[in-house]
Amino acid sequence: MARSVYVTGIGRGDGRQAVELGVMELLTRQVDRVGVFRPLRHGHTDHVVELLRGRYRVDLPTEELYGLSYDEAAALQAERGPDELVGILVERFRAVERQCQAVLVLGTDFASTSIPDELAVNARLANEFGALVLPVVGGHRETADAVVAEVRNAHRAYSDLGCSVLAMVANRVAGRDKQEVSRRLTGRPDVPVYVIPDEPALSAPTVAQVVETTGAEVLLGDASGLARDVRRFVFGGAMLPNLLGALSEGCLLITPGDRADLLVGSLAAHSAGSPPIAGVLLTMGQHPDGEVMRLAARIAPGTPVAAVATGSFETATSLSTLEGKLTAASPRKAETALGLFELHVDTAELTSRIELSRSERVTPMMFEHELLERARGGALREVVLPEGTEERVLRAAEVLLRRNVCHLTLLGPDSAVRRRLAELGLDLGLDREDAPERARARIIDPATSPLRDRFAELYAEIRRHRGMTVEAAHDVVTDVSYFGTLMVQEGLADGMVSGAVHSTAATIRPAFEIIKTSPGAAIVSSVFFMCLADRVLVYGDCAVNPDPDAEQLADIAVQSADTAARFGVEPRVAMLSYSTGTSGSGVDVDKVRKATELVRRLRPDLMVEGPIQYDAAVEPDVAATKLPGSAVAGRATVLVFPDLNTGNNTYKAVQRSAGAVAVGPVLQGLRKPVNDLSRGALVQDIVNTVAITACQARSAQEALQSEQAPQAEQAAGKEQQS
Repeated sequence: MARSVYVTGIGRGDGRQAVELGVMELLTRQVDRVGVFRPLRHGHTDHVVELLRGRYRVDLPTEELYGLSYDEAAALQAERGPDELVGILVERFRAVERQCQAVLVLGTDFASTSIPDELAVNARLANEFGALVLPVVGGHRETADAVVAEVRNAHRAYSDLGCSVLAMVANRVAGRDKQEVSRRLTGRPDVPVYVIPDEPALSAPTVAQVVETTGAEVLLGDASGLARDVRRFVFGGAMLPNLLGALSEGCLLITPGDRADLLVGSLAAHSAGSPPIAGVLLTMGQHPDGEVMRLAARIAPGTPVAAVATGSFETATSLSTLEGKLTAASPRKAETALGLFELHVDTAELTSRIELSRSERVTPMMFEHELLERARGGALREVVLPEGTEERVLRAAEVLLRRNVCHLTLLGPDSAVRRRLAELGLDLGLDREDAPERARARIIDPATSPLRDRFAELYAEIRRHRGMTVEAAHDVVTDVSYFGTLMVQEGLADGMVSGAVHSTAATIRPAFEIIKTSPGAAIVSSVFFMCLADRVLVYGDCAVNPDPDAEQLADIAVQSADTAARFGVEPRVAMLSYSTGTSGSGVDVDKVRKATELVRRLRPDLMVEGPIQYDAAVEPDVAATKLPGSAVAGRATVLVFPDLNTGNNTYKAVQRSAGAVAVGPVLQGLRKPVNDLSRGALVQDIVNTVAITACQARSAQEALQSEQAPQAEQAAGKEQQS
């Protein structure tokens, strides 16, 4: 039977969609087939169900994800009674449960329904489903006393109705009250209570929602512009100099359509990044002439400008109660919600209480979830991104910050980076003072940084044997790749990721010169994590070493196995060749055979097979014929290619032909982590690579501490003797 979690509440406005998203994230980290079920719904579709269905690839038919509409349920209950209603909903839930390893159930929304005593209905359904109950209590605009009382009352109510309460969540609590509420609820009730503070970005509507609510016509703007959050509304009627002082970051300017001066002036301010606004809404049914609109499009491309027929007062009235929603069309809000959930909920504790057995198979989604979880564990790491004005890098940075994965340093002129952020409508919170535990971003310009002189002296010392002088180094270190690498070398950053617009050589040459190889590695090599439809494989080396000899190939295999294990993939190593076992001979096969023997001598703990062909390595049926009895054949997870030509072409063929997500190249063998991006990298590729870099930094720090511990003990012992 699938394990199920029933997320419910006690009223409206509790923001439980963020909790539902967070629980779904937890479930999909543990098992690879998770279902969603909404017993009662409004209309034909539900925006939260559609968000979860798309984001987590729930492949069940849409109609199976719902029970009944509220109208159908009310009619059925009136005609046949509550038992008949519950019976039908249980039957439809079981149909989903039979196909899944876990099911997230979304409780009723307490909004304009004709179902009496919804709390009792939710409790009964949870009991009949055999689901754990996770009640969410809303704390928006409530005092600490009121939140504490509501949490205790809700726990008592669900417990008295026979529910197995998993935990309690107090959501949207005022930030100033969070600590007090947490303290007063510790141990009372007798289940974990997680207190999540109110996050204005989640309740802020997007420009697209404003357009939908007001029935506005979009005159300018692209999809990313319409996805911007609207933090506040500014009504413009004053002269331009006075208006500019009223504008703030993320505001939506609402002004009469005949005020072309305010339209152009606000967009010019946005383009300069002071401040970046969400967009402009023109009222009174008036549109600026074509020349003004063409100028507006050139000043701030992508920034939305829309027009409504109503006046400013009517428009303000329609927007007065508008709040943001988590929908499939608002992925940035989803990232914010997940980051908030993961920051304030003990996800390890909650997962253990759900008692899910982790799937033996590592799916791509599980790999990506686990990657982000590993990256954010403990103290947040600092990753430097030299390409600070590149669009994909900035979009990835926003995701990383919203998910609270790591701190980021963007390299580039401050004004250029801010201008690019304004153009893209991105929010990195550069000037906001958030809680110290939140991930933050900063901008450093290598050309003007106080670190430039220090780095020049350091680089000149490192490369003195090559004739480098301080004067020449002063120019070299303004190169963002060298500056970022020196930050890592000096401990001012824990790792670096570059390559979206720079070549591989430009990214890794400074690392070879400055950081150099780790003591246990013979060479620097690389792996790709290949996320296929049903598993994750590790390919090495597909990016660095053109034609490794047997000793180097063995080193690549050992490093690749260790990298795989570090990221949750059990290493079963296949040393690839064009023949399997003893069926072939020749220089190329002999190299792989010798490398395999070296791996077995170096690491007898590793499962390794070679030489072996790709099909025999990954397909059990082929393995049974070509290499029966092998512990690796047909089950390989780490595939080591004999040369760069084979590896690079294979990874690209699998990526393009099989639709695999290729995460990498991930460099291994350096003393500190520096990773290269493909110049065709997507935003999610960059997110994953930065997360991997943060994980590598954590591992490197732990390894260093373990090495230093015996030395410290030895030194302490000598001191005591003396």
